[in-house]
Amino acid sequence: MIELVLAFAVVLFAAVLVSGIANRTVLSTAALFLVAGFVLGQGVLGLVPLSGGTDAVRILAEGALFAVLFTDGMRLDVRDLWAHRRLTARALGLGMPVTFVLIALLARYLAGLDWPEALLIAAVLSPTDPVFAAALVARKRVPYQVRHLLNVESGLNDGIALPVVVVLLALAAEQPPHPALLAGELGLGVLVGVGVALGGIMLERLPWLTATTRYEPLGAFAIGLVILALCQITHANMFLAAFTAGVTIATASPEMRAAFHRFGESIAELIKLAALLAFGALMSPAFLAEIPLSGWAFAVLVLVVARPVALTAALVGSQLDVRERAAVAWFGPKGFASVVYGLLVLESDLARSGELFHLAALAIVISILAHSSTDILVAGRFPRYDEQPSSDDGGASEPQDASTGGDPQAGGPHSR
Repeated sequence: MIELVLAFAVVLFAAVLVSGIANRTVLSTAALFLVAGFVLGQGVLGLVPLSGGTDAVRILAEGALFAVLFTDGMRLDVRDLWAHRRLTARALGLGMPVTFVLIALLARYLAGLDWPEALLIAAVLSPTDPVFAAALVARKRVPYQVRHLLNVESGLNDGIALPVVVVLLALAAEQPPHPALLAGELGLGVLVGVGVALGGIMLERLPWLTATTRYEPLGAFAIGLVILALCQITHANMFLAAFTAGVTIATASPEMRAAFHRFGESIAELIKLAALLAFGALMSPAFLAEIPLSGWAFAVLVLVVARPVALTAALVGSQLDVRERAAVAWFGPKGFASVVYGLLVLESDLARSGELFHLAALAIVISILAHSSTDILVAGRFPRYDEQPSSDDGGASEPQDASTGGDPQAGGPHSR
C-alpha cells in the first residue's frame, strides 16, 4: 500500500497548491483526486494497484463516510432541525422516495435490470452528499435555507437508505432479510452515538476536570474513535451512530463543537480525499468500455432527470423561490454513502454484482465531475443578502456558523 500513500501525498500537495484557484473557479480538488486515481490506477499507468473488492478501498470509503457524517452532524442541533422541519420533511418524505422510484424505473426499462436489482441500485444512488457541492453549501451569499436543507438532507438520507440497501441486497440475493437484526443494528447505532457523546460531554463538564486549549479539539475526536470502535465490536450501525453523535454534540455542547471544528474538518477532508483517490483507481478505460450505451444514458438521466424532477415536485408550494428550488433540485451529488453501498453490492454474491457496481460507479463519477464543477457557477448567481431567514417561516436572521467564523466567503463544510 506504499504506492497508494505516495500517490496520495503527491496529489495532496498538488491540491494544496491549486486550492486557491479551485475556490474561485470551476476547478475542483475532489475531481482532481478522482482523475488522479483514474490515471494512476491499474487501467492506465498501473502505479496504484487496487482492484474491486480490495479491503483497503472498503475501509477508506467507510472511514470517510463515518468522518463526514460525524462532522456534518456537528453542524446541526435539534433546535435548528426543528426550525427547518417543513423543508426537511419535503425533501426526505417526498423528494427521496420519488427519486428512488424514478431511478428504479430507469434501471428497469433503460438499463434492463430485473426489478430486485433495479430497486437495489435505486437505493444505492438515492442518498446525496454536499461534499461535492461545497461552494454552494459554504457560501453565505447562498440563502441559508438552501444550504441548510442540502446539508441536513444529505446527513439524514444516508442512514435512511442503509436499511433499504441491506434489505434489497438480501432480496436480490434471494436471502430472507432479518428485520429484527437490522432494526437492532440501527437502534444500537443511535444508542451508541447519543450515549457516548452525552457521556463524554458530562465528563468534560466535571468541575475538577479541565482541558487545555491544546487538547480541547481532541475531545470530540476521542469520542468519535470510541463510537467507531464500539460499533465494530457490537455490530451497531456506525454511520447512524456517527451522525447522531455529531448532532448530540452540536446540541448539548456548542463549546466542544467549536473546539473540534478546524481539527475535525482537516481530518475528515484528508480521509475523504484518500477515499476518492482509491475509488478513482478502481476505474479504468476497460471498466468504462464494458458499460453499454444504455448504461451511460442511465447514469446521466439519474442526475439530470430523477433528482431534479423529484425535488422540484417536493418543493412545490414551499417558501423557496424558483432560483432556490432549482439549486436544491440540481445539487443532489452522489458521494461516500453511494460509494460504500456500491462496494457492498460489489462484494455480494449477486450474479450481476459487477454490472450493478459499474452502473453505480459511473453515476457517482459523473456526479462528482458535474456537481463539483458547477457549484461555483450556481453560487455566483445568487445576489448578496444582508440578512437571510433561518427558519421555514422566514422570521429570524441566520445564526452564526462556527464553521466559517462569519466570513461570507470562507470555506464551509469541506473545501473544494
